[in-house]
Amino acid sequence: MIKKVGVVGAGQMGSGIAHVAAQSKYEVFLYDVSKSSLDKALAVISKSCDRLIKKEKILEEDKQNILNSIHCSIDIDSLSDCDVVVEAATENLNLKLKIFESLDKTVKKEAYLFTNTSSISVTKIASITSRPEKVCGVHFMNPVPIMTLVEGIKGLQTSDETFKVAKDFSESLNKTFVEAKDFPGFIVNRVLMPMINEACYTLYEGIGSARDIDEAMKRGTNQPMGPLTLADFIGLDTCLAIMNVLHEGLGDSKYRPCPLLVKHVEAGWLGRKSGRGFYTYD
Repeated sequence: MIKKVGVVGAGQMGSGIAHVAAQSKYEVFLYDVSKSSLDKALAVISKSCDRLIKKEKILEEDKQNILNSIHCSIDIDSLSDCDVVVEAATENLNLKLKIFESLDKTVKKEAYLFTNTSSISVTKIASITSRPEKVCGVHFMNPVPIMTLVEGIKGLQTSDETFKVAKDFSESLNKTFVEAKDFPGFIVNRVLMPMINEACYTLYEGIGSARDIDEAMKRGTNQPMGPLTLADFIGLDTCLAIMNVLHEGLGDSKYRPCPLLVKHVEAGWLGRKSGRGFYTYD
């Protein structure tokens, strides 16, 4: 039975996963190498709770219970007694392999290790551990407290029991769980990222301005936000990382990242989080 949930990484995704887990009455252990990132994560969770209170989704006392249920630490040993640990670090294979190697040595042997990867092979990540049968992909959508989907990805060695635990855990967080095969991009990003990349090419080739491209896609296909706005929200570095995984993993030129996307990342124009992407933010 899952009681203690560990989360690795206090960024957008990690803080969101910690929030929904605490809101679902789990005891949460949030780990990051940066104390300032942990402090920022708690502030973000607090503001998110305030919005939910304003919408009458939770009470003020619920907010305090959520915050009290989240224990922050810069010591990975704080995860040692967790029943499940969800890794939510940057979309970088070498970083994830290093994290899972450390988790395998630190977290109790009967625990399950989940990765929130949005495109990287779960089989590859699991291979670095001594318990690949207990490793599974659980791809949450951003922002986690609002988006209702989790993609479950079974690696080659993931056991049926582990996959059921991943499904049950996701559904306990009030998420809809869908199964995706362990191929680059899974379901959502296999469809979404090429669309965003094509929007970048449309801008790069001067077919339309950023605002006109976004407005056309919003009004013409009934999307809540345009693809370039969405790219800025996701983070252009993340979009580029996923496109590189698709391009390298599938070997098809149609997944080649747009040069304009590459240049924006090289310039440090990563979207909302850096203050500038395809748009400029305060």
